[in-house]
Amino acid sequence: MIERVAVVWNPAKTAWEDLEGALPEAAAGVAVSWHETSPDDPGRGAASEALAAGAEVVVAAGGDGTVRAVAERLSEDEGSAELAIVPLGTGNLLARNLDVPIGDLGEALERAFGGEPRAIDLGWVETEIDGDRVRRAFTVMAGFGIDAHMITETDEDLKSRFGWMAYVESLGRALDASESVEFGLAVDDAESEPVSGHTLLIGNCGTLQAGITLLPDADPADGELDLLLLSAEGLGGWLDTLRSFVWDNGIRRLVGGRDRAESADTTEHARARRLRVTLAEPRVLEIDGDNLGETTDFTVEVQPAAVRVR
Repeated sequence: MIERVAVVWNPAKTAWEDLEGALPEAAAGVAVSWHETSPDDPGRGAASEALAAGAEVVVAAGGDGTVRAVAERLSEDEGSAELAIVPLGTGNLLARNLDVPIGDLGEALERAFGGEPRAIDLGWVETEIDGDRVRRAFTVMAGFGIDAHMITETDEDLKSRFGWMAYVESLGRALDASESVEFGLAVDDAESEPVSGHTLLIGNCGTLQAGITLLPDADPADGELDLLLLSAEGLGGWLDTLRSFVWDNGIRRLVGGRDRAESADTTEHARARRLRVTLAEPRVLEIDGDNLGETTDFTVEVQPAAVRVR
């Protein structure tokens, strides 16, 4: 039985009183500590405080950024505490992929205090942004192209009012901004090869909101990352791509229990443990919904079984 639980919470997403009031009966007799995030530190510092306090489970109560920051910190400590998630953000992508209850504080906290842990991988991105070397982990996806542009182009007021649906409003502008670019791609121990596309996504998990499955074979516990290269152009190409994502490998597969459908001609899939990307021109790089800035060169590597999640 666990004796110490720490809650890392984002005050922009919820109030302490709401979290405290939703603690389950299983919390009785458990020492619970509270660690608040800040705009300058979305969770790493608070997670460090939680570990210093002897937490056996660290609850990340916030959006994808909070979950990512806490998971990143826990992965750096061998034999570290387990991670639990109280999803309070717009996307809640890791929570969706792990079937964590969304929209119910009580159910999510029940899982935090009584759920069984499973080990999942993390991806690590290393790059240079504005002259600074940056190394960050991601739990769900990293990459450049339409996904990154949808994040940078999304209206924050719409996002706060309508949640993930705000991304639909930005899709048209993202399509206009996502022009194909030449870049070099080196997978695992292979030499770099020239490829062309407007979007490259590297995924630890594969499912987004609204039944969109970008990476239908992605498994966050298989020790590999899944790659998706998009080269759709024109209305016909995008309709074919969206059909593959939303219908064939989304709703149809979910309802009918079908195997993964063949990819659209505008998509290419691959798998890797590590990769390096060298771009001919700068592109916005994003991880788990956060915009890191523009870069022309980055590496990605998987950390197998990096963190245990309830």
